[in-house]
Amino acid sequence: MKASTYGAESIKVLEGLEGIRKRPSMYIGSTGKTGLHHLIYEVVDNSVDEALGGYCKKIKITLNRDGSVTIEDDGRGIPVDKHPVYKVPAVELALTKLHAGGKFDKKSYMISGGLHGVGISVVNALSKKMVVEIKRDGNIYSQEYSKGKTKTKLKVTGKTKDTGTIITFWPDAEIFSTVEFDYKILETRFREITFLNPGLKIILEDEANKKKIEFFASGGLIEFVKWINKSKEIVHKPIYFRRETNETILDVAIQYNKSYQDNIFGFVNTINTIEGGTHVSGFKTALTRVINDYARSKGQLKNGNLSGDDVREGLTSIISVKIPEPQFEGQTKTKLGNSEIKGFVDSAVTSALSEFFEENPSIANKIVTKVSEAAKARLAAKKAKELIRRKNAFSLGGLPGKLADCSNKKSENTELYIVEGLSAAGTAKDARNKEIQAILPLKGKILNVEKSNPVRALSSEEIANMITAIGTGVGEQFDLNKLRYGKIIIMTDADVDGEHIKTLLLTFFFRFMPELIKKGHIYVALPPLYRVRKKKDYYVYSDNELKKFTERLSTTNVTRFKGLGEMDSSQLWETTMNPKTRKIKKIYIEDAVEADRIFSMLMGDDVQGRKDFISENAHNAELDV
Repeated sequence: MKASTYGAESIKVLEGLEGIRKRPSMYIGSTGKTGLHHLIYEVVDNSVDEALGGYCKKIKITLNRDGSVTIEDDGRGIPVDKHPVYKVPAVELALTKLHAGGKFDKKSYMISGGLHGVGISVVNALSKKMVVEIKRDGNIYSQEYSKGKTKTKLKVTGKTKDTGTIITFWPDAEIFSTVEFDYKILETRFREITFLNPGLKIILEDEANKKKIEFFASGGLIEFVKWINKSKEIVHKPIYFRRETNETILDVAIQYNKSYQDNIFGFVNTINTIEGGTHVSGFKTALTRVINDYARSKGQLKNGNLSGDDVREGLTSIISVKIPEPQFEGQTKTKLGNSEIKGFVDSAVTSALSEFFEENPSIANKIVTKVSEAAKARLAAKKAKELIRRKNAFSLGGLPGKLADCSNKKSENTELYIVEGLSAAGTAKDARNKEIQAILPLKGKILNVEKSNPVRALSSEEIANMITAIGTGVGEQFDLNKLRYGKIIIMTDADVDGEHIKTLLLTFFFRFMPELIKKGHIYVALPPLYRVRKKKDYYVYSDNELKKFTERLSTTNVTRFKGLGEMDSSQLWETTMNPKTRKIKKIYIEDAVEADRIFSMLMGDDVQGRKDFISENAHNAELDV
């Protein structure tokens, strides 16, 4: 075979925005549902930046009947004059060149979420069509683009006294696996934005489904924590404070509830940093120190210190920072990296919270009582964990006796199947690839951790077995480096009980090991619902797929699989466990605020909220007789 040559001609240069279309996930995270919605966020973030500067009061997002999206604001309007160097209108430069924008110096925007100058050009590159209209200088300007390239010259189409920008785009179906937007996802995001920007109105409209909602929150972060905690029993009224220095603004809201989970949400220039960062780290350090100092000064802390886990149990907090030069880790801005912000937040929260506690002793005492109870529970949980470790010491290698481990010890290549029922687990053990696939059976439904304190949860044999098998630990002892399997796959029956067990397991992972979800380690197996037999066997995964199948094959010899145990090992391997042919669903957190609210409402004590949710969504349910 002739060796291929590698010379100068092998080096390719992708012109314009071709690189974005070639590797879209580098810029928007994925080409699935998450990436699709990120297109809207990139455009809306630019409008929010106008609001941060004091130039914009209203943003309207319309999901149009033809599949396009229109984002309109009443800001200053993107500049239309010709750029002195590139000799094209500034708007055309912003939409067709990477790293072109008005946010690299501090003259146009002191504080901004969109700092890379790639956002709107990425949206343009990944849209089959984009139309921009600008109201500015008494005129209405219009220009059309397609897949990142200019289709028409910028022209004046009318006169106006208003200012603002209107962008309409059609996502490219060649890029995205779906081009249908989810109204509920957008509703959640825009509600957050108005909480973070008091006085800003956002209107979301879905023309096809005739839905429209307005968001406006004059109360800001105080309203935000109340919204998050509305399904929970609260301990005190919200604590709120603001600190400003050297162009940096910190807003913090704190409210404890009587649950056992903590929820700390960080935002930078209104961007939801779902992986946290230095602002969240600084807050956690200060919170632990202030509560310890206060409890000790009042004689309420005799021995030792309250841990970070103790002081965060039942906590809901929003940390919002606005800074001139945020350094995000990655284009999708999920984590803040500015090292100086940790010290600033730590100092500001220490000062403000200490002052609040001294001026409001009744609230401070309620918080100290709450976290002291958490500390007692932690000690009891520690004893429970030690008991679990002693029990597991009698198993091979300290692992649960029920675990059928795999032979490969490299976590990135291995999978742990958490299987409902001993019978199904037995079939799975026979079906699996023993080198890379481990099986952990579950006996019935696990404890609902949303309603249980940590001591009871960690004392549960089934939960203890999962924690031991996974290897990372929980809480402050959680260490992702100790993860024993690259994929943790929940495999339950395709019936109501199976769905309930799946939900209980997801609740456990969300509350005790959220990093496993955030880092993409949690999956759900998708066993087939039916087997269709026509000369050979076909496996079908949904009722819609079955309808198409039976019409095409003109057959009715159909077998409904109610449980995993109804399949033999070869069928289970072929349909559900073979990495080459199976279907599995990756679990991810799109919006941590909404995820917390839903888990609290569905799995907690909010009976009325649960009834309302069921009534609202009953029409989406399918009857399985």
